Amino acid sequence: MEAANRPRRPIAVAVIALGAAAILAFGLAASRSVAAEPDTAPSPQATGYLPSISDLMIATIQPRHERLWRAALDGNWDFAAYELGNLKGAFNRLGRAHPTQGGISLPDMITVTEPPFKELSTAIQSKDGVAFAKAYADLTDACNSCHQAFNHGVVAIRVPNRTSASDLGANSTSRN
Repeated sequence: MEAANRPRRPIAVAVIALGAAAILAFGLAASRSVAAEPDTAPSPQATGYLPSISDLMIATIQPRHERLWRAALDGNWDFAAYELGNLKGAFNRLGRAHPTQGGISLPDMITVTEPPFKELSTAIQSKDGVAFAKAYADLTDACNSCHQAFNHGVVAIRVPNRTSASDLGANSTSRN
């Protein structure tokens, strides 16, 4: 009786092994075909997220504003040109992401940065620190004029200094 069970055991093991191999092969093929589809649409959750204006300002515009200043201060004009391009792009993306704020066209408000951007570009190309400092101050004033227009005057951007870790000067004036 014991000998009669022996031939069945290897067959059963073989059947289970083949089944497991088939499942593994099918799963592997399916995962590769999913990974190979770059045109797969993102999930609704991924496309539904839109960072707030504040998020975009703090994450993309403010750091570039500060790095632009530090690059020029260090005489790194190539990096200053790079950051100026990034800063312009960040403002453009902000205007596309949030076309209006409080009934005001954000892209129209952002146009106040165009004259200082042109002045900054010229100063960077000519490696003129004095002209850069004036244009940068004009850009900073333009930023603050928008903050005032949107009733966010508490957010005051300033020209950074060597000891400051940020270009943000939060106005401590109480609104009460």
